[in-house]
Amino acid sequence: MRTTGALDTFDRRHIGPSEAESSAMLRELGFGSMAELIDRAVPASIRFGGPLDLPAAKGERESLDELRSIARENKALRNCIGAGYSGCVTPPVIQRNILENPGWYTAYTPYQAEIAQGRLEALLNFQTMVTDLTALDIANASLLDEGTAAAEAMAVCFAARKAPGQNAFFVSDSCHPQTIEVVRTRAKPLGITVAVEDERDTDFASGGFFGALFQYPATDGVIRRYDEAVAAVHAAGGLAIAAADLLALTLLRPPGEWGADIAVGSTQRFGVPLGFGGPHAAYFATRESLKRHMPGRLVGVSHDAEGRPCCRLALQTREQHIRREKATSNICTAQVLLAVMASMYAVYHGPDGLRKIARRIHGQALRLAGALERLGLEVGKAPIFDTVRVIVGSSRAILEAALKEGVNLRALDERTVCISLDETTEDLGAIVRAFNGGADLEGYDLWDLWDSYDPYPAALERKGDFLKHPVFNSYHTETEMLRYIRRLEAKDLSLTTSMIPLGSCTMKLNATSEMLPVSWPEIGGLHPFAPAEQTRGYARIFADLEKWLAEITGFAAVSLQPNAGSQGEYAGLLAIRDYHAGRGDGARNVCLIPQSAHGTNPASAAMAGFRVVAVHCLDDGDIDLDDLRAKAAAHAADLACLMVTYPSTHGVFEEGIQEVCRIIHAHGGQVYMDGANMNAQAGICRPGDIGADVCHLNLHKTFCIPHGGGGPGVGPIGVARHLAPFLPKPQGCGGQISAAPWGSASILVISWMYIRMMGAEGLRKATETAILNANYIAHRLERYFPVLFRGKSGQVAHECILDLRRWKAAGIEVEDVAKRLMDYGFHAPTVSWPVPGTMMIEPTESESRAELDRFCDALISIHGEMKKVESGEFDRTNNPLKRAPHTAAAVTADDWDRPYSRQTAAFPAPWLRAHKFWPAVARIDNVYGDRNLLCSCPPLESFTEEG
Repeated sequence: MRTTGALDTFDRRHIGPSEAESSAMLRELGFGSMAELIDRAVPASIRFGGPLDLPAAKGERESLDELRSIARENKALRNCIGAGYSGCVTPPVIQRNILENPGWYTAYTPYQAEIAQGRLEALLNFQTMVTDLTALDIANASLLDEGTAAAEAMAVCFAARKAPGQNAFFVSDSCHPQTIEVVRTRAKPLGITVAVEDERDTDFASGGFFGALFQYPATDGVIRRYDEAVAAVHAAGGLAIAAADLLALTLLRPPGEWGADIAVGSTQRFGVPLGFGGPHAAYFATRESLKRHMPGRLVGVSHDAEGRPCCRLALQTREQHIRREKATSNICTAQVLLAVMASMYAVYHGPDGLRKIARRIHGQALRLAGALERLGLEVGKAPIFDTVRVIVGSSRAILEAALKEGVNLRALDERTVCISLDETTEDLGAIVRAFNGGADLEGYDLWDLWDSYDPYPAALERKGDFLKHPVFNSYHTETEMLRYIRRLEAKDLSLTTSMIPLGSCTMKLNATSEMLPVSWPEIGGLHPFAPAEQTRGYARIFADLEKWLAEITGFAAVSLQPNAGSQGEYAGLLAIRDYHAGRGDGARNVCLIPQSAHGTNPASAAMAGFRVVAVHCLDDGDIDLDDLRAKAAAHAADLACLMVTYPSTHGVFEEGIQEVCRIIHAHGGQVYMDGANMNAQAGICRPGDIGADVCHLNLHKTFCIPHGGGGPGVGPIGVARHLAPFLPKPQGCGGQISAAPWGSASILVISWMYIRMMGAEGLRKATETAILNANYIAHRLERYFPVLFRGKSGQVAHECILDLRRWKAAGIEVEDVAKRLMDYGFHAPTVSWPVPGTMMIEPTESESRAELDRFCDALISIHGEMKKVESGEFDRTNNPLKRAPHTAAAVTADDWDRPYSRQTAAFPAPWLRAHKFWPAVARIDNVYGDRNLLCSCPPLESFTEEG
């Protein structure tokens, strides 16, 4: 019997407008019902007859109880598996105030830097931490995982190679197996030959290698010397990559000192839970000479209009949008939330604290090795950090014995076992008993760990200090750390402040009940390579989610492995490529892409080995079917696929989408649908029914995983039955695109909770409301800013594009409006994409009518200011738009030399008197920052205001 009843229904918590508000908005639009609006906005030919075959919705408490019972099927044993994943302690001050804090996890990518200074400073700390520990010149703001980072490093070496004929890449057999798999997947479509060998037996001079990858320490725990191998790689004209453990680098000679050109790795053990494989922040550092080849995002330092130092995204942050198919990477997602956690871990512990943690782990490993030697076992004599390699009679027998002691170990082969220790390791006795028939080792002290620490030989030991910047040496009490985190949080605008109306990015509610399970130990505490019998709960969660997403999309199979939308694109294209190759049709290598497509589309196609051919769009934004037919026919022999976004990037349901699919299929191609706009489809139409063969889903958009300030993301793909055999494979089977078998597993529980609580009816209602909200905003604003594109019946989909191009004649740019919105307490919509000089607005279903009206009122008020500039009432260059955003420092200064009032500057709307969000800095000079590139922490006094 239900005890919660209607009081605990979730859709009314998730969806912003009440039934009465929705009815009033529909009447204002001229519709008598929601069904009437959907009939007009969504072509009848693609609408799903439904309902979706999903479990009936449950309330928040019931859903949490059900998920908890499933999660309890997971067994979080002590993990000594290693292989790039380590147990760690998340400092509670970081867990509560960052990981579990919506002020951090609901923020958007910091493209509008003036209202993202907190995250940007934390990411600058991250970059500084990485460059210091690796002894390299420059680091980016994180990548997806260690395997992806290694593959990206290979691509950088490939792009920078001196001889076009160099197509071979060396991978040391000391690397983690999952890294090797991801590198092989990335290499195949680029025509790169991967050689996995022992560097000590390799002739680099004759190998034709453009690059080489080494693991430091090696996957078996040994700290190998790579100086000679790196010198040989350089002599042969190649570049060297080190996949290095950052915590080990607090004790070991850093890669930059022994010749590495690039260093990559994971920062997971810096306070980020195992989470069955993710999400975790990878790092990527390199030498100055390679900085413009570097993938991902880069935080740099510039100054604002008032001369104040500030941070912003620099250089190639949007290079995949600009270079399109010529981009070296499709990465537009970092792991910001996890990078922030890792950087704060370093801030909290400081260099001395990190060294103490590393020395304790190293001391434990040495003590354990000594104990196992006392048992007569063969233990490697080479230097180690945290992992002990042991030769035994039977690896299987030892692993079974360890399980009885509650410990997971790793078998390298039938007679070799590895034991990896970490920050959480306390009792070595259980490990020793596994090797000693269940008996303790008598007469040997396993507890006196500090005395057992022995410095490394001089050739391996790190010399000199690191993390000397004051930020890493100032916040070691919880009080100071808490205040530092809160100071940074206050500089960022997130969903806790106001709506973030970004077109194509779907910044919707990330409900607390969805987020709670992420912190459960049964979810966060599992190693990705734990035995299957310990992960049955996860298996059930994955099975549910795959089934539900397949039903929602109309596909036969789903893979959850891609850990970002960009990875989903890539995985989907690889499935198409392998499908054609499997039919003996490997010559099909042309990918048709509409000119309006998101920049990651052509970049992903190029990475997958396709040749991109652009398809024209009509003036109304629709795909030019005549041009599509002509190009499909011209490439009939080599057409592989079409990439299309639906609803279109112009925010409408194109009537001809099924004809688009028929044209491609008639010429032997496959249809890849970009799922960025799935928030307009769920419960109303399905990509598989429309005619798509594969579609990636942004779970960080439609299915409520938060953006995290620019990551994490999850991008699973759904495929038609004939493509199912070509989905990403688990480790050892080929085709792996993420380091962990299930990608960012721990945050999949967020989407599980969302679908479980919404049910089929709730999902449909959410989509309908998203379409209603977008049409309501378009209706309210069209008198002030023309709505650039509409569907055949006059409606938009879940987003609308406002045209501001005519204001250029008055000296007003769309950027001026974006910055002025900050003074009203709002994040700007998507600016100048897909059409320059426009704003693309997506309100989502989670915003109430009151919030929609407040946003519209802000833009209408700004329109009035624009009219004053146009009429001459406001000065053309010294006006509230050109000088926006206005900081508290400027408004409260003794001098005010502007021809408009302080009230006009800072309090242009009545609601600002009740709550005012102050931009931390004035408008940032991006050009100065790129010309004077600085991507690590400047002196602390640079951020201190005078007085």
